[in-house]
Amino acid sequence: MIQRFIASTALLILIAASASAEEKAFPARLAAQAILPANTIIAAPADAPEVLKTSGKFTTPDRKRAQGLGTVPGMDGIRPTGLPLPFDGQPVQGFSGIKTMPDGTFWTLTDNGFGSKANSSDAALVLHLIKFDWGNGKVEVVKNLFLSDPDMKAPFPTVLQGTDKRYLTGADFDIESIQPVADGFWIGDEFGPYLIKIDTEGKLTDVISTTVNGKPVLSPDNPLISLPANPTLKMPAFNLKRSAGFEGLAMSKDGRTLYALLEGALFQDDGTVETVDGHPALRIIEFNVASKNWTGRTWLYPFSDLGESIGDFNMLDATTALVIERDNGEGTADKACADPKAPKPDCFATPAKHKKVYKIEMNDANVGKAVRKIGYIDLMHIDDPDNKKHQGGGPGFYDMPFVTIENVDRVDDTHIVVANDNNLPFSAGRSLNKPDDNEFNLLEVGDFLNAK
Repeated sequence: MIQRFIASTALLILIAASASAEEKAFPARLAAQAILPANTIIAAPADAPEVLKTSGKFTTPDRKRAQGLGTVPGMDGIRPTGLPLPFDGQPVQGFSGIKTMPDGTFWTLTDNGFGSKANSSDAALVLHLIKFDWGNGKVEVVKNLFLSDPDMKAPFPTVLQGTDKRYLTGADFDIESIQPVADGFWIGDEFGPYLIKIDTEGKLTDVISTTVNGKPVLSPDNPLISLPANPTLKMPAFNLKRSAGFEGLAMSKDGRTLYALLEGALFQDDGTVETVDGHPALRIIEFNVASKNWTGRTWLYPFSDLGESIGDFNMLDATTALVIERDNGEGTADKACADPKAPKPDCFATPAKHKKVYKIEMNDANVGKAVRKIGYIDLMHIDDPDNKKHQGGGPGFYDMPFVTIENVDRVDDTHIVVANDNNLPFSAGRSLNKPDDNEFNLLEVGDFLNAK
């Protein structure tokens, strides 16, 4: 009996050691932090139609138009965040992708608006050029680039198609990831999902549908899907959950290739999702920039045990990349609700546990197979011995207990930038009853970036 117990214990230890060996943790130290306050609002363009002068008018529970500014409470579940809608202007919020520029500035983007296609028809799609004053913890918005479709490149009617400029809204595309190029920007969309191209003035030039293995990839929000007139007829087919399109978009260092990463696993013909070793796996889909075609090459990104979504994706070199992986929890365990099934306004129903940045390898040898996870850094515990933080964490450490962390890129040989998407005004993961600010963090992770 004792020998059997010892043998079983040894086996468990071996299994645990094997599992931990598959995912190696690397240290991260907070080098600096900069904060853009949650309630940062900008004016719509002077030539924009009246509907864009205010935003959030359709965030009422029944989707009926709100009758005045500030009449709809911002809520994180049953917790009020204290910031009501509609807003007088457009919010600078929901940063959902970031790219480091050679001059030290960063391009980022506000995603589709207020969380869904149904409530975001008055949310303008905007890219932002920003820079950081790391010493004083400030974020400066240098430029706002509003997206438009004056040449009617979208293959479907857009919300403001009948106007002169045809500004794009969060009911047209759900923009989630960005890659600046010399003549504009490539952007990943979740609704189609589409790969879209914008020129340097913000004008839409290309809308490219997605295929994998010769089959269309379709979300239920794809604007070309329509319901049959008769409920007895067959429903339209789609193979991706809502909000599971292109959350990540990376580019090769030579600019010739894009790699688009879905946020959700593809459904197969038998109704199951794609998996690797029992874990849901997301497709990374290769795109040739010159020909503007999908190459047919893909890789699989398998979730870890607690992983539920990815947040951002950027290449480090020809074969390695950074990926944010997260669960859907928010808040810290010390303020957890006693009963998660009966949440209250004074506690976090499902505290954050799994918020990580992984380094992965994808090469010719594993095309069509799973990427290799080289290691990770834990965003729930970042060393802060010099107390560089302005908010968050505790003695000697900083944390990111946000439901959505959607920005990561390399800054230099030893540092990366990581930031949250605050889903304004709906996410309150830092405090129980206050909307999350936009927290940008410069992390020293030399060992992680050099890991093989």
